[in-house]
Amino acid sequence: MPIESLPVEIRLLAWSVVLGLLQVSLAAAAATRERGLRWNASARDGQAAPLGPLAGRLDRALRNFLETFPFFAAAALAVAATGRADDQTALGAQLYFWARVAYLPLYAAGVPYLRSLVWAVSLLGLLLVLAGLF
Repeated sequence: MPIESLPVEIRLLAWSVVLGLLQVSLAAAAATRERGLRWNASARDGQAAPLGPLAGRLDRALRNFLETFPFFAAAALAVAATGRADDQTALGAQLYFWARVAYLPLYAAGVPYLRSLVWAVSLLGLLLVLAGLF
């Protein structure tokens, strides 16, 4: 079954997984660049050196993504499985995904306020998907 034939919510869930993997890769690469390959290959026992600004922001952006992604995934899967997907849930999935895409560079660049607004849009999107179940 081609991805184009899947519900919008499921397609955007798949792309959100890709976005999450990208964020993991970027955060890990930045931390390794600062702390070194020896640190990355080690057991990482003890206290690690603090991350610099960019690596720290990428790490925090990833953690922020991981705070909402499970809820989005559950809601997207639930609306698709129950046949409750509609224009509102599709819009919600689009808002969630595209806001999360925009959030990453805003956070990495250290942009205040607009970053928080974009996060709120992603939360609104998640809530629109969830509302399809009620």
